[in-house]
Amino acid sequence: MDTSVIIILLLLMGAMAAYVPVYMSLFFTGILGFVFFAPETQTLMLVQSFFKSMDNFALVVVLFFILCGNIMTAGTIVEKLIKMVNTLVSWLPGGLGMAGCLGCGLFGAISGSTVATVVALGGFMIPALIKNGYSEKYSVGLMTTAPNLGIIIPPSISMILYAMITNVSLQGLFLTGFIPGIFIMGFTCIYTYFLFKDSQTIVRMPVPSFGEVVTVFKEGFWSLMLPVIIFVGTFSGVFTANEAAVVACMYAFFVELIIHKSMKFRDVKKVIVGSAVTSATLLIIVAGATCFGRYLTFENVPGKIAEAVIAHIHSGWTFLMVINLFLLVVGMFMDVISATLIIGPVIIPLLPTFDIDFMHFGLLMTVNLAIGYCTPPVGVSMYITGAMANKDIIYVTKAVIPFLVIQLAVLFMMTYLPDVVLWLPKAMGFWEAIDSSIPAL
Repeated sequence: MDTSVIIILLLLMGAMAAYVPVYMSLFFTGILGFVFFAPETQTLMLVQSFFKSMDNFALVVVLFFILCGNIMTAGTIVEKLIKMVNTLVSWLPGGLGMAGCLGCGLFGAISGSTVATVVALGGFMIPALIKNGYSEKYSVGLMTTAPNLGIIIPPSISMILYAMITNVSLQGLFLTGFIPGIFIMGFTCIYTYFLFKDSQTIVRMPVPSFGEVVTVFKEGFWSLMLPVIIFVGTFSGVFTANEAAVVACMYAFFVELIIHKSMKFRDVKKVIVGSAVTSATLLIIVAGATCFGRYLTFENVPGKIAEAVIAHIHSGWTFLMVINLFLLVVGMFMDVISATLIIGPVIIPLLPTFDIDFMHFGLLMTVNLAIGYCTPPVGVSMYITGAMANKDIIYVTKAVIPFLVIQLAVLFMMTYLPDVVLWLPKAMGFWEAIDSSIPAL
């Protein structure tokens, strides 16, 4: 590898070690690489690349799902969804913990963001769990890891960005997330059941009557219809993923303003402005990742890595194992957006060599990077729940271990059993063999 590339990579790692925000580290090291090591013509083209990376229609769906998640958080849709799942499982041993996990799955099915799920649900689920006799370690561990479902169960911001840099069908990629999401929820609920099966400290609700279940579902009907509209509309072909995000926002506003009346019209501006700020942050990350990615492409780093990998790895199984370990380490230091935009174009050209499906790898990359939200030193979810529970990073790290074991087991299973996760997009007609030409980022 050239000396210039080594210098830039060392600068990047030094900036990240000094706790410089990841997007700034990527942006400034990329700029320095072009200024000092690239021809002037390439540096001038970099400005064009910034605008081109952000002027992408695929990003529209991300921005509107961010808005939809903020509407839910500001209103009572989340509260009613949690109340529904709580009624269904709270009478079981560990039922409230199961409700928290299932609630993360439902919220993730609308927001597409892990951080949004942690903020929206962790704030009231952690105190509720502790109040009902669950240990602090279990409560913090569950609500740190279960929100990973936010980017595994569709819609997923990570999957949207992956589809943006490849030729895969976004709807098909979304469908791959259902199976691992269901497995993670199922295994977490089973673990919770056996953990508290004989516990005398937790508060268990009485078995609800049929009338109580009907009443709760009547109250939460409009909330439950939000994910139904998104999925049915998207996968039936009524509207595209981009249109689904807009429809979801309009529906969420209608429910909160007119049906639930939990928001006032004066609150609309605050929600939209907050979403715009979050969206702007996302675009800054995209620009920073694009800048650094352009420099790597200019230095032909992806090609050199490809040559090295092909020379030393000859088995698809070995390649997947190495890539999983690599992505788990990347997730410890880099946010999912930057990692997808930087690492994706480097690894994707290698997939045809080992006969690995692009859609399958998109799911693997998403789950690996989702786990990175719960691993030190840069696990964002760990810092959020640690602040909520007033616990340090070491305590949170120990708390998440049992739940990460479950997610790693699911990751291993879907790595070597691709047909398990690909059968759904194949059955729905959203899977097809694609060529190995990957568009430039």
